[in-house]
Amino acid sequence: MKATGIVRRVDDLGRIVIPKEIRRTLRIREGDPLEIYTEKDGGVIFRKYSPMGDLQDFAAQICESIGDNTGRIAAVADRDSIIALSGAPKRELIDKPNSQELDKIMEQRRNYRYVQGESLIRATEGSDKYHLGVAAPILSQGDLMGCVLLLMGDDRTPLPESDQKLAQTVAGFLGKQMES
Repeated sequence: MKATGIVRRVDDLGRIVIPKEIRRTLRIREGDPLEIYTEKDGGVIFRKYSPMGDLQDFAAQICESIGDNTGRIAAVADRDSIIALSGAPKRELIDKPNSQELDKIMEQRRNYRYVQGESLIRATEGSDKYHLGVAAPILSQGDLMGCVLLLMGDDRTPLPESDQKLAQTVAGFLGKQMES
């Protein structure tokens, strides 16, 4: 745990304001759920809750299956970072923050497919190695949960429409799994 040097008081309703700088750094938005943990020494830890975290092992298996059958780099991202991956070194992408461009695509709840001549969209912040080939939002009861991605590495050839349909199908399936 890292000290920030920021101190906040609890108000009469038991609320604590999380400073804007921390919310921005950790990408905590209004309405985001936070999990609360307690430590034996009296410490309290707030951690962003990701409903996709419950499906992380399942998402990893789906990515592996897609990768094995298509030869593509397959990934599943929650609203903050990539949580499952197959076809690329995990240390390069897992738990890395989503790129701002990917966040915009997800917030618009639209499907994306790279077209030759368009600007490339990075999958994660700070990495220019992997770009979106296809992205399909994961929606559960109308709420945005994350995104299924097929990524391009060095090859900049646009992915076929069938890959986009595959990503949409998997995204729909994951969304249904979260509802049950």
